[in-house]
Amino acid sequence: MKLKKTYVVILAVIVIGGGYYWYSKAHSNSGTVQYVATAAQKGTITSSISGSGNVIVDQSSNIDPTITGTVTNLAVNIGDKVKKGQLLFTIDNDQLGISVDQAQASVTSAQSSLDSAKSSKKSANASYVDTKKNKSSSYADVVSARDKLGTSDTAIESAQQNLDSSLANLSYQKQQAAKRQVTSPIDGTVNEVNIKNGDDLSKLSSGSSRTVPIIIGDLSTMKAQVQVNEVDIANVTIGQKAMMTFSGIDGLTVSGKVEKMDSIGTLSSGVVTYNVTIGFDTLDPRIKPEMSVSANIITDVKQDAITVPNSALKSQGNNTYVQVLNDGSTTPTQVTVQTGIANNTDTEITSGINAGDKVVTQTINSTSSTSSTSTTSSSRSSGSAIRLPGLSGGGGRGD
Repeated sequence: MKLKKTYVVILAVIVIGGGYYWYSKAHSNSGTVQYVATAAQKGTITSSISGSGNVIVDQSSNIDPTITGTVTNLAVNIGDKVKKGQLLFTIDNDQLGISVDQAQASVTSAQSSLDSAKSSKKSANASYVDTKKNKSSSYADVVSARDKLGTSDTAIESAQQNLDSSLANLSYQKQQAAKRQVTSPIDGTVNEVNIKNGDDLSKLSSGSSRTVPIIIGDLSTMKAQVQVNEVDIANVTIGQKAMMTFSGIDGLTVSGKVEKMDSIGTLSSGVVTYNVTIGFDTLDPRIKPEMSVSANIITDVKQDAITVPNSALKSQGNNTYVQVLNDGSTTPTQVTVQTGIANNTDTEITSGINAGDKVVTQTINSTSSTSSTSTTSSSRSSGSAIRLPGLSGGGGRGD
């Protein structure tokens, strides 16, 4: 009986001891972590601001005559190249010719009145001289002759003003009549033709809108016009380089420079944006007006900069730090750093670490069921996973 009790006690000790051993082993493994690290690089880093918009024609002209009439002799089609002064179409409006004839008749009449007034003055002047010389003329006769001379001067002045007005009207009517021959004001390409022979120009207006008959643009002046958010516009300046891509042209990237930007923003859905115009360094023939364009405006470039992936940066209060894995160490050291410019993938480190220092970009806890991943620049090495002794594969979610 005593032997049996002794056996039970020994068995209980074994069970308890074994359970404690496995419990301790399991919990000691629960605190094991894995670090993914990459070396801080030294090279060039750029920061940029993005914007999207469309291709515009910087020098274009809306051909929209101020006179009415019927379209005749339409001489151009979309895509035609035209020269300044080239005939586009003619406007049939007989009333303009009648107005010129009437204005010409008014000039003739005004000239005749002026000639008559000058002749009257000549007679009045001769009469005044004769009256003064005639000793038999009374004082009243002299005054009367002098008054007639003065009246003739007034008549000449009035006739001259009437002639000047008639000449101005004739010039205007001729200009209006000349508008029946509609010509191109610039060298360019016909981008739109919204009329045909027989159309009544007065019917192009509908409510508050009006259809422009013809639009001509100088396609050599095509530029990108993109909208930049109010948060970023302060960092955009004239002359900055930009790289542009086009949703309609796969694989095409064109460089350019910022040429101008709006000083007044546009509010839409609570967001303020500013138009920024970018000139192309080279004009690819595949680029067409109104194409959608995306631009990255380069705001800063640093040479020989030490950079780390953005995923390596952490913050504590007002301080920014990285975790550095020193050679032979399995535990990272927290190092406070100062940062410079940044982009979507990397950040410049101005002090705190050196090129080649291994910084932690991901921490994996072995007890977690999933593992987080970090994104690094394609030009950077992908980093290496440093395993602690006794840690098997499997991931956990990063901190």
